[in-house]
Amino acid sequence: MIVDLTTLEKCGKFKAFEHLIHVLHGKRGLHLLVIYLVIGEFRVPWGFRVWRGKETRSPAQLAVRLVDSLPKELLSAFRVVILADTAFSSVQFLQAMKKRRLAVIVGVRCDRKLADGRQLRDLLKKGQQVTLDGLSFPVTISWFYLKRNGKLEKRFVLSTRPLKSSTIIWWGRRRWSIEGFFKTVKHRFGLHRFGQQTLLGVYRWLLLSMISFLLAHWVYLSTDSSKPPDWGQASASALQTLFPDVALCSLFSQVERLRPLLQSFGLQLQLVAVTT
Repeated sequence: MIVDLTTLEKCGKFKAFEHLIHVLHGKRGLHLLVIYLVIGEFRVPWGFRVWRGKETRSPAQLAVRLVDSLPKELLSAFRVVILADTAFSSVQFLQAMKKRRLAVIVGVRCDRKLADGRQLRDLLKKGQQVTLDGLSFPVTISWFYLKRNGKLEKRFVLSTRPLKSSTIIWWGRRRWSIEGFFKTVKHRFGLHRFGQQTLLGVYRWLLLSMISFLLAHWVYLSTDSSKPPDWGQASASALQTLFPDVALCSLFSQVERLRPLLQSFGLQLQLVAVTT
């Protein structure tokens, strides 16, 4: 289970939902807290909440509410591991997940203070169990190097369950590789391109974007392809497979639009029903 806070950057004024547009980490826009389920090869955007600014529920508190929305049958049927970035390494979030008996593997800042006064950067051995300042139970710490902008960055990872260092690193790297979902749903399925002027319209757009991704992803899985998905091709296949009437209407519309061009070349196109 991936928990992430993503920003849909916006400029201008939106009177109908101005109270939802805020600045966070230097970015102005709609800030979505999203839960994303990974079950084998299946990817399921489960739900989202909108961060409403300061003096309201924090992203960590919203994440707890989203986790609580998951069916108990789902939590009992699978071994659940929650992956998140440093925004969810707060004492409040970790203790809430510990109370719910859910394992958390989360990124953590290198200057995070330990109960004995040291910082994480002072640790020399991977896989150590330490107690963070303010936390009532020990956690396991490891780290790995991630290449960003041509440079290697040291990333610390925390596990609320005692795991081997190699296992924590594997999950930590997996969290960053799965994060591509948010880039995909933004830039290939238009999540951030809403222009609606009503709050209901925005919510409809967000849901349509996520549903479109989900359908394209499931159709891609049905091909048993070992190659990374071509989202344009997957979307076209989903349209033809799941909504053939819509695909045909689009084809007919294009034919009618090009009919004058065909006639200018002395051509005529007729569609004839074939009985099978």
